[in-house]
Amino acid sequence: MGDAPSPELVATPIRSYFFLLLLTLAAVLLHSYHPYVEDAEIYVPAIKHALDPALYPHDAHLFTGQTRFSAFPVVIAALVRLSHLSLDWVLLLVHTGSIYLLLLGAWRISRLCFSREFASWCGVILLACLLTLPVAGTALYIVDEYLTPRALATFAVLWALAGWLERKPARSAIWLAFAFVFHPLMAAFGVCYLAVLLAQNVFIGWRRGTAGSAFAALVLPVTSNAYREAAGTRSYLFLTRWEWYEWLGAIGPLILLGWFSWVARRRKLEVLARLSQAATIFGALFFLAGFLVSLVPRLFFLAEFQPLRSLHLVYILLILFGGGLLAEFVLQHGAKRWLLLLLFLPLSAGMFYAQRALFPSTPHVEWPGAATRNPWVESFLWIRENTPRDAWFALDPRYMELPGEDEHGFRAIAERSRMADWVKDPGAVTIAPRLAEEWWRQVQALHGWTSFQAADFQRLRRDFGVSWVVVGTRQRDGLICPYQNSELAVCRLE
Repeated sequence: MGDAPSPELVATPIRSYFFLLLLTLAAVLLHSYHPYVEDAEIYVPAIKHALDPALYPHDAHLFTGQTRFSAFPVVIAALVRLSHLSLDWVLLLVHTGSIYLLLLGAWRISRLCFSREFASWCGVILLACLLTLPVAGTALYIVDEYLTPRALATFAVLWALAGWLERKPARSAIWLAFAFVFHPLMAAFGVCYLAVLLAQNVFIGWRRGTAGSAFAALVLPVTSNAYREAAGTRSYLFLTRWEWYEWLGAIGPLILLGWFSWVARRRKLEVLARLSQAATIFGALFFLAGFLVSLVPRLFFLAEFQPLRSLHLVYILLILFGGGLLAEFVLQHGAKRWLLLLLFLPLSAGMFYAQRALFPSTPHVEWPGAATRNPWVESFLWIRENTPRDAWFALDPRYMELPGEDEHGFRAIAERSRMADWVKDPGAVTIAPRLAEEWWRQVQALHGWTSFQAADFQRLRRDFGVSWVVVGTRQRDGLICPYQNSELAVCRLE
């Protein structure tokens, strides 16, 4: 603590903002960008439906059931209209902006925690290097490879925390309200963390609240079998279904944050000590809630509140504080500080490799308007350009998990309705249980898809009104297929 001052990484506010911009651009290039993969199959169709309500006439309720609590689709659609840019460009620009604002919020918090500018920056750089780090067994990253309402809510929660630490409670409240508008669950976690920060003896009151919830569960109706099937596809909701290393990923950060608090108090870094201790308590309380939901059958319906996803905020604080402490106390002097930056290179290489392994059949960055060689994406684009907007499609209910598909969303790219799937639609069902029965009926009708023949496809037409199917080239016998590539055929049912 007594070493002489040395040149800092960034010294002035203008340089700080510019450095954050460079760091943001580097993070996007490092962690990849895929606008229509994974949960974008829920969010992007909701945006396109807001832009054009005539789209998705058969299945809009399956994704709007999940997005109905968020202003995200409406706001992004409004930005498209106001900017006169394509949706592809708006998604990329807002995604990049959300990362910039998240790193800026992290920097505002970090500089209040550490006595050295270099230490505060190292925490932010480490966070930028680990944006696509999996959060234990929650099926979350710190930031996804595409735009989500969670990203907007996350930066707002960090800004709310920074505002509170800077003794600007009104601004803090405004940013929490902003977070609620986009992602109520993430905003609620932010509110709970601030509550724990204000009253770290809240554990007693929490236990009473848990008991009250358990009592309420005794008198609430049992969820349907269809809902249980949908929720059962989401192992991240239930601790009892986590692997041992996922348990370690949940408990380990709480232990480390408790240790950070102890170290910070010894070093008289009071803000860091308080934030670390609050994060430990906050994480432990939600871990207990998640454990009860997993263990007590009558609490099954509470799974839709996803208490274990509170670890998302815990991980952000862990990375931010861990990077700062490493710089603060391990490498303190002069040129040695730059050795710490070299440690980020293998971390970045590992994150890049992980992203390439996740999306091996897709360019690392899917720029707007760029050509694709992925046969699934090619098929979906053909469908968008060559089929009626009211077309009703069926395809393998596990298509997003198939080799080479790289989790690209059919609805998001093709802009057409499809029957329910087994990969993404169950997530909407866990949030909107009223959809469970319809979802279950549709996925059961698609059971055994890989062995379907012409008669099975005609059954889908008769029972559900399906007018088109996407099949493997070996399944096209007896079908009229106006499009085919190396992997797939798009066929019309008549």
